This record gives sequence, structure tokens and C-alpha cells, in this order.
Amino acid sequence: MKLSTRSLLSGMMFLEFFIWGSWYVTMSTYLSHALHASGIEIGAAYSAMSIATILSPLFIGMVADRFFAAQKLLGLLHLAGAFLLYLIISVKAPAHFYWYLLLYSLIYAPTLALANSIAFRQMKNPGTQFPGIRVFGTAGWIVTGILIDKVFHISPGALSFTFRMAAVASLALGLFSFLLPHTPPQARGEKVTLGKLLGTDALGMLKDRSFLVFFIASILICIPLSFYYSLANDFLVDTGMANATANMTLGQFSEALFILAIPLLIRRIGIRNMILMGMIAWMLRFLCFGFGNAGTGLWMLFAGIILHGACFDFFFVTGQIYTDYKAGEKIKSSAQGLITLATYGIGMWIGTLMSGYVAQYFSTGPNEYNWRAIWMVPAVISAAVFLFFISFFRESVRSVHQPLPT
Repeated sequence: MKLSTRSLLSGMMFLEFFIWGSWYVTMSTYLSHALHASGIEIGAAYSAMSIATILSPLFIGMVADRFFAAQKLLGLLHLAGAFLLYLIISVKAPAHFYWYLLLYSLIYAPTLALANSIAFRQMKNPGTQFPGIRVFGTAGWIVTGILIDKVFHISPGALSFTFRMAAVASLALGLFSFLLPHTPPQARGEKVTLGKLLGTDALGMLKDRSFLVFFIASILICIPLSFYYSLANDFLVDTGMANATANMTLGQFSEALFILAIPLLIRRIGIRNMILMGMIAWMLRFLCFGFGNAGTGLWMLFAGIILHGACFDFFFVTGQIYTDYKAGEKIKSSAQGLITLATYGIGMWIGTLMSGYVAQYFSTGPNEYNWRAIWMVPAVISAAVFLFFISFFRESVRSVHQPLPT
């Protein structure tokens, strides 16, 4: 790949995830402190991205893949997103905020697939070339936390700034997108089916007992994942951790490091044990949050953050590899679409709503929560999913130790 092309794609990935990380991590704190939103309203706000994720394949399959060059559509969506991100800070009622955020999420969610499509189309060997470009997305997410806490020193009451920061980045990526390599639509004139768009062409895979168990576990494990995304920043700020947003970027550093260990660990211990390790990491994370504090228990808070790499990579990334292996050549894309719909769509939607109701139930006053009780809920759910998976997943020893495809 030409250096100029690599630089353009890396810059695209950096800005793509910089935009998301700017507002997503701190939104619970913003809603709680600036808009005085309830736990239920915070959970509903985080569910907006899950709803958009469910609907995004329809937009990509029916519009993006058939009528528009990917880089031009990416640019137009981010320009529209910049306008909405700037407008959303004028909204003061949590109920109204939700609808603005849902509209923005419906615009942003398709850009994730478009960015990947643009990158893959420029590669001869995505297996070796894509990680080196995708890592700039993780870097973009990390930079947002450092800017918020270390550079601009944004207080919990002034987090509307994060939406302005995201708006500026969205405007920049909107304009930058028109400089990206030309990526014309590939499916122009092809017959479209709902099964292809939603990944339901791969439903036949659920006849395999082990994959069905993995599929159900994937939905269920996204419930505790949603607790982390929805409540962790507000919890860490409320607990008294200094520079909570910047510290949470340690989770992304951890994610980048753990993902490098996946090929070796899969060959050594197999996919089944990798997934089980990921579930154990979920349990440990929430126990650390439940019993940690900003004093003598500060190390537990940091441990909970750093475990993000094992939680995410060992279950979700390894699970994507397992899905790819089980699918075979003909339905690989449909299988990945199905598992994405199940996790980031259905699972995260259930989890974000549940986290809001749990936070509301254990609320002890305005912006005050019994955090230990809250974190025990996802800890118990993680333990239940672990027991379900270890009891019913019966993949053969050979296949779970199958080497990664080159």
C-alpha cells in the first residue's frame, strides 16, 4: 500500500473514533450533572446507539452499497453529524436530548461500516494490513480522554464541551473524507434481501448447538458490557477518582495490548478457554468496581479499568474469529452481521435500558447512588453467563484449537 493511502486511511480511523470517544464515555456524567437526568433517562440515552446499530445494516445495504461512493457518503454523513452535535448542547431536557441523540446515532452508526469498507477496498491482504490502520481508531479514542482531563481540564459540569469537540472533529472528517481513495458502490444492480442485510441468512448456524450457546451468551454478556459503558465514568467521578476520563483510556491501551496476544493464546489454549477467560475478566472487573474506592482501594478501580482489554478482546474479538471459522466461505458476511446485530444491537439495547433501571432502583438521592449494589448486578449476570457457557458449550477439542487463518 502506498504511504499516502495508508496515511489517509489512518487519519480517517483516528477521527472516526475520536468523534465517538469524545462524547460517549462522559455522556452519563454530562446527563447526570448538567441535565440532572435520572438513571432511566441515562440508560435510554445509551440505548440510542444500539437502536442505530440494528438499523444501520439496512441503510448500508439498501443505500450505501448501491447508489453512492463510500467516501462521499461518509463525508456527507459526518457533515450532518457535526451540525447535530453542535445543536445538541442547546437541549436542556433529558427527554428531548434522547431524540436528538437518536437522530445523530442513526447518522453516525453507518459511518463505522463505511470507514471499514473504504479501508478494506484499498488492501490486498486485510488480515495483515487492517490492524495497523485500525489501531489509529483506538488512538483517537485514547486522545479524547487525555484532551478532556489533561489538556482542557473539563469539569463534570462543563462537559457540553465534549460535544463541541466532537462536532469540530466531525466537520474535519466530513471535509477530509472527500480526499479519501475513491470507493464506488459494489452492489449496484444486485438483488437485495432482508436476510443479507440483517445477517439472518446465517440463522442456519444456530442449528449447531455450540454456536447457539455462543450466540445466546453473546447477547447476555452485552448486558454487563452496557453497565460499563453507561455508568463507569459517572461512577469514577462520583467516587472521587482524579482525571477519571483520562484514566479510562488505560482500558483502550489494554485493549490494544491484549489483542496482540490473541493469535498466540488461541493456538495455545483454544477459543473456548479464551472466551471463558473473557467472562472471568468481566466478573473480576465489576467486583473491583464494587469494592474499590478512591483511597486505599484505588488500585481496584484501576484494575477494573485495565481489565477492559481482556473483557473485550477475549470475548468479542475471539468470538468474531470463532464465528468466521464456523460460518464457512459462503455466509461469512451474513454471520458477522448476525453476531453484530445480536451483540451491539439486541444485547446492548437490553443492557443499556437495564442499567438505567438498576441505577434508578439503587439511587439514594439526586445524583447519588449505591454503587456497590449497582455493580453487583452485572457481576452476577457475568457469573451466570459463565456458568451457562461452561455447562453447555461442547465444541470439539480440535476445532476450538484451530489455528487462525492466514
